[in-house]
Amino acid sequence: MPTSSIFTNIVINDPEKVEKFIDALEASSHDPAWQAASPIKQPLTDIEKIRELMAKRGYGK
Repeated sequence: MPTSSIFTNIVINDPEKVEKFIDALEASSHDPAWQAASPIKQPLTDIEKIRELMAKRGYGK
């Protein structure tokens, strides 16, 4: 199951470390900064540009 790898049991015995862990979880959940892993390209819709691309790849010969 894909989600099984992200769920785990955590045992922290030191109360100070527990506080730090909880604070870190809360801080990360308030305003997560999301960034795309790679630039997002707009879909190619111009028919002539599509033909040029396909010609470069060897299609339509």
